[in-house]
Amino acid sequence: MTLELSVDRSSPVPLYFQLSQQLEAAIEHGTLTPGSLLGNEIELAARLGLSRPTVRQAIQSLVDKGLLVRRRGVGTQVVHSQVKRPLELSSLYDDLEAAGQRPATRVLVNTVVSATAEIAAALGVAEGSDVHQVERLRLAHGEPMAYLCNYIPPALLDLDTAQLEATGLYRMMRAAGITLHSARQSIGARAATAAEAERLAEEAGAPLLTMQRVTFDDTGRAVEYGTHTYRPTRYSFEFQLLVRP
Repeated sequence: MTLELSVDRSSPVPLYFQLSQQLEAAIEHGTLTPGSLLGNEIELAARLGLSRPTVRQAIQSLVDKGLLVRRRGVGTQVVHSQVKRPLELSSLYDDLEAAGQRPATRVLVNTVVSATAEIAAALGVAEGSDVHQVERLRLAHGEPMAYLCNYIPPALLDLDTAQLEATGLYRMMRAAGITLHSARQSIGARAATAAEAERLAEEAGAPLLTMQRVTFDDTGRAVEYGTHTYRPTRYSFEFQLLVRP
């Protein structure tokens, strides 16, 4: 497939950035699908009348974002588009599926633990009481995207491991008759520990996005407390900000 690419030399926007934006848009919109080859830098430079360093800079910016990868003997290949998650009460599974990312889940922990003070406060249960702990690795196109740790009040729903691997937690809650209503969420960032880096195929000390969320049903009951880590090259949150009148 030949991409329709062009650059405007009269624009103040740098040529490499114009090219990288067009390539990123093609990846985001699915014109360039995961696994497809971008083509030769020399051919691309000749077709657009650009220098090789300009084309190389455009491609490198997308490699740095995790959208492209250079493979020896293969060439420059599209890896995936970054998932941009809207800031609304939705599950990562649903967001990945909506983005055409083919989500998959590995359940690594599914057990009952005693609630720490932090977990008890989040869920509104007594400290030391039993809560369900579920830890999952969420993948897209076979690559790790996020590590999800969730705590759920006892007797809320059947947390079957096979079901947890086949679908999302919120879908299971809705199927159990739980009406999700609102959540309190905080987003941050920190360096990956050695264990986190290994899980997410990153280097130790690499930056990770973090998210903590307490979700409530329509009666005001806390139904889930989650602490999640995400690969920032694969994932971002989108905010819509309004001016207060």
